[in-house]
Amino acid sequence: MTDNVVPLFKDPTTGTYTLPGDTPDTPPTAPEAVRRVRVWTRSARGIRRIVTDERTRAAVRLVARHGMYVLGGTRVTARRMWEGRTASRYERMIRAAEAGGNFEEAKEWEDRLTRYRAARHHRRMDLLKAPQDAVKSAGYATGLTAGGLLLLGIVLAIATKDPPWILAPLATVIAAIHWIVVVGTVVWGPAVTVGPWLALLALWGVGRKQQTAPQWTLPAKERDTAGAPITPSIVVTALRDLGIAPLRGAIKEMGDAGAAMLGPIRIAGCGVEVDVTLPSGVSTAEVQGRRRKLAENLARHEHEVFITLPAAARTVRLWIADSGALDEPIGPSPLVTDETMTANYRTGKAPWGQDLRGDSALISLYQRHFLITGLSNQGKTAALRALALWLALDKTVEFRIADLKGVGDWDMFDGLATTLIQGPTDEHVIDATEMLEGGVAEMERRIQAPPGSTFPPLVLVVDEAQVAFMCPAVGDDKRPYGGSKATSRYFMAARKIHNQGRAVDVLLWEGTQDPTDQNLPKLVREGAHTRISLALGTESQARMALGDKAVDGGAAPHLLRQGLDKGTVVVASDGITIPAGQASITVRTHYIDTETAGIIADRAKTLRSGITTAHTVAAADEHDPLADILTALGTDTRVLTQDVLKRLAALNGKAYGRWSFIDLKRALDGTGAEPYKSDGRMVISRDRITRALTNRPDTGSASAAE
Repeated sequence: MTDNVVPLFKDPTTGTYTLPGDTPDTPPTAPEAVRRVRVWTRSARGIRRIVTDERTRAAVRLVARHGMYVLGGTRVTARRMWEGRTASRYERMIRAAEAGGNFEEAKEWEDRLTRYRAARHHRRMDLLKAPQDAVKSAGYATGLTAGGLLLLGIVLAIATKDPPWILAPLATVIAAIHWIVVVGTVVWGPAVTVGPWLALLALWGVGRKQQTAPQWTLPAKERDTAGAPITPSIVVTALRDLGIAPLRGAIKEMGDAGAAMLGPIRIAGCGVEVDVTLPSGVSTAEVQGRRRKLAENLARHEHEVFITLPAAARTVRLWIADSGALDEPIGPSPLVTDETMTANYRTGKAPWGQDLRGDSALISLYQRHFLITGLSNQGKTAALRALALWLALDKTVEFRIADLKGVGDWDMFDGLATTLIQGPTDEHVIDATEMLEGGVAEMERRIQAPPGSTFPPLVLVVDEAQVAFMCPAVGDDKRPYGGSKATSRYFMAARKIHNQGRAVDVLLWEGTQDPTDQNLPKLVREGAHTRISLALGTESQARMALGDKAVDGGAAPHLLRQGLDKGTVVVASDGITIPAGQASITVRTHYIDTETAGIIADRAKTLRSGITTAHTVAAADEHDPLADILTALGTDTRVLTQDVLKRLAALNGKAYGRWSFIDLKRALDGTGAEPYKSDGRMVISRDRITRALTNRPDTGSASAAE
């Protein structure tokens, strides 16, 4: 209120009050001055209230909007008429093609311009002869018409035997012309009055259709562009305002033809996809580096715009999500909804989630080492476990798992995996290292087998592998378990499996968090065939996780939102379908909670029989073959000898990893539990092993084994 008070000035000689603008000749009295101040204050408030009222603003916007529709429609119509009568359209397209670096297209438009100018020259030459031709045509037409009417009149006169009929057709035509003139005279006045308004209405319609009014004049609901459909003009404007001078200059030079840079805008899942051919002098890296600004120019959040590089040169592919679509959860995993689902290690693909287009993301696990990394609590274990749960539905696959976090995320594999180590201590790392070394022994045994031998898949899973690489423990042989040197036991076991394991289906899956050169050595991360990353903190970490090629091609796990994009992974692998020309794909994985994972694991257990899960890896020099064979048999009455060898290797890789059938037979010779044939295949009986343990002199060992 104090802003509207008019100050009073007191005359020190007369004691009267004056207002600004009052003359000294008629000084108002103090009450009169106060009254005038109040009137002026009320008037100012009233005017201010009227001006700031939303109805006034709406009325101003309404008048301005429809006025701009008329002006814009006039401009659009004038431009269309001008382009229809001149060569400006061709010249504009030539400039646009040259600005975009499409010189072949520019040459084609230049040829069209030449043909247009030649045709226009012929039309103008024809116009020079048009008056003479028109006079001749008018004379011919008049003579023929009059002669035809007279001939018609003669025919009528002969038919009616009445001579006046000779001029009747000619008189009828003259009367018709008279009435046309009369009607035209009557209509002309209203047409002259209404015509301009109809023309104005037509111009208004053109302007409204082309949306020529500025944004501030539109109603509030139309001014809100968040989530607006993506159109060519919106994309071109967003690119123009990126702050790249050559790009802005090229688009300005193109004018209305700027949309020629764009390919078709295609529906792609919960968004749209469009290829942009950049003008000469603009690199794809410059556009990739301005992802946030481009997203904001498109009225989207940064995580709702992805920029990748297709096969075509000087082209970027924009995938633009519908506003808010990526914050909606995807459906449940087929592992949950289809209780009859099975897996096939060699030919099948795991239903892992959905890509950004909304298509199902299927990934092959056949002969591929896996590495998945990301920041803590982003869904790494759930994503890795979902793959293992699907593969567990193939009963031929053996799992040996070390969870170096040890909070029960892999509990459901107890009774499903032959080895399950859970815990973060150095002792657990030692067990995990010996598990990998047992896998190396099994790999070497398979490599040395006769040509043509086949082996069931063996998958070694190490979750939270950074704990192993950072472990300070040192063995009795003075070799460290952790580290990345040639003396590191865990590092060397992982390297050996990476080098040769794939050929004999011995695979290593590792999950780690917050990768660095210390907790994820370069040679190990580059040995994985399938590299997966969740949200990361920096681009350098993204390069560690996925490799330079994937990041240079547009992979950006460091731009995923920590805590909000849980379960969203960027994958670089030949085991998943990646669009042509791209080096990676972004997948929103299905989340399977621990309770549901237990149900799926129970289904997998029904496909197998008698698996005894070892929770530690025994030392190689402390083993009892007979007792270990009984442990390996589990609750089965009879087990094939080849399965016994496999279970022994899982139980103690150092002691039994290189065992063959001859070694197994030698250990059982003379015990009364030797292998025998059943249905044409060599088996070992649990009852015979139990009797052999009971009857041998060292009964304490037998009792302990049982």
